[in-house]
Formats: sequence, structure tokens, C-alpha cells
Amino acid sequence: MVIGVIFTVVPAFNFLGLELAGAINGSLVLKTRILFTLLFGFIILKEKVTKLQMLFSFVLFFGLTIAITQGSFNLLEFNFGIIILLINVIISPIGHSFAKSLLDRSEITSFQIIVIRNLISFIILFSTYFLFFPLENIKLFLDPINYFWFILMGFNYGFGLLFWYKTISYLEIGKAMIIMSFTTIVTTILASAFLGEYFTYFHIIGMIIMIFSTIIIIKQKKE
Repeated sequence: MVIGVIFTVVPAFNFLGLELAGAINGSLVLKTRILFTLLFGFIILKEKVTKLQMLFSFVLFFGLTIAITQGSFNLLEFNFGIIILLINVIISPIGHSFAKSLLDRSEITSFQIIVIRNLISFIILFSTYFLFFPLENIKLFLDPINYFWFILMGFNYGFGLLFWYKTISYLEIGKAMIIMSFTTIVTTILASAFLGEYFTYFHIIGMIIMIFSTIIIIKQKKE
């Protein structure tokens, strides 16, 4: 139930936050999840966390601040979308840590987590979906072309979850999240090419700092 509720809130916050913050800034914010993943991995899963890992987690956050504020370090420039994504970043690792503990004790399989988690999310989201905008939302189902996107996104999201839970069944959750952090580069390229978002030098500097911090954390994990 906890995992289901958490991952009902998380996707909704993801879409809302990315809409307000933009794909590049939003992707950078989501990569600070490493800091909280290490923290909750230590608290819930008793995974080892070194002082150097924690230090470079904060260096990673420093790189994010450079990118988001364009070097001004004015935290008031964080728009509401970034605040939403930061809340999301804190909530998400809690759910992943609970899922990891279930997998480690072999109480449940990766596929079962996906089915149960999405079933709970479906019940919550579907009931609220038509509650607030009933007529507007029903119209979406009357357009046949929308079903293509519904199915495509469903497969993408479903298989993404399956691969993620299979990954954390083999790896520590901290290392898995660290590896995922490199998707920022791909997101930046796609956002610049297809969404027309402006990629600045401060984004480059911030991203380099974040990637360097990630490499240090990975090295610590290997040691």
C-alpha cells in the first residue's frame, strides 16, 4: 500500500514538475535523487554510505544550483516546478527502498511489485481522474488516435519499471540510481533537438560537476 500510494504521487508530480520546470532543468533536478537514495538506503536497508559519498552528493547538488540559477545562486529563482520535483526526489527513494527490502527477503518478485503497485495507482488515479474533470477527460477516450499514445506510453512505462526492479534485485539501490543519473545527457540532447529548450554554459558546467560527483560515488561503491 505504501509503495502504491508513493508511486501514485511520484508520476503525477513528475509530469507537473517537468511541465513547469522544463525538460533540461527537470532532468537535472531528478538526478539529485542520489543524495536521498543513499540516505534512505542507509536508514532503511542498512547499506554502507561513506563520508566521501555524502560529500559528493552535496557537490552534485551544488552543480544543480549552478545550472538552475544560471550561476546567480539565487535560490528564489527556483520556480514552482523545481520545488515540486525536489519534493518528488525525496519521496521516490523511500518507495524504492521499501521495494528493495521486499526483493532482498524474496517476499515478492519484480513482476508482482509492478502489478500490485500499478493496480493501487490505477484505482486512485482513475477515481480522481473523472472526479475533477469528468467531461473533459471522457473526450480523450473518444479520439481513436489517443489510444496509440496510451498503449505506447503504457508499454514504455511498464517495461521500464520491470527492468528497474530487476536491476535493483541484483544491485544495491544506490548504485542503480547512480547509473540512472547519466540519462541527464540524453534528456538534454533530446530536449534541445525536439523541444527547442535553450542549453546554456551554466547547464554544461552544472552537468559536468554532477557527472564528476556521480563518478566519485560510483568509485566509492566499487571499493
